Amino acid sequence: MKNHQMLSVAIGGLLALGLAGNASAADKKVEMEKCFGIAKAGMNDCSSNKSAHSCAGQASKNNDPMDFVAVPKGTCDKIAGGMSSDSGMMKKAM
Repeated sequence: MKNHQMLSVAIGGLLALGLAGNASAADKKVEMEKCFGIAKAGMNDCSSNKSAHSCAGQASKNNDPMDFVAVPKGTCDKIAGGMSSDSGMMKKAM
């Protein structure tokens, strides 16, 4: 019986540590960026560069370079076809 109680205390301690770790991870805010050219039809995040629509979920075709999806900052340029608002402007100028 004593081993059972010790095991319960040990498991409880591990769970408490896990929850404390999750709370500190939640405090770290992930910065997001707009990633153009990767949204699937009907799966875009809010509005469009070309003002063809003004709401999320209204993209009419896949991978439209004027529609975006929010992704964690720094990942857009790693996605095939993805252009962050900054890199997209630079590519158009070239």
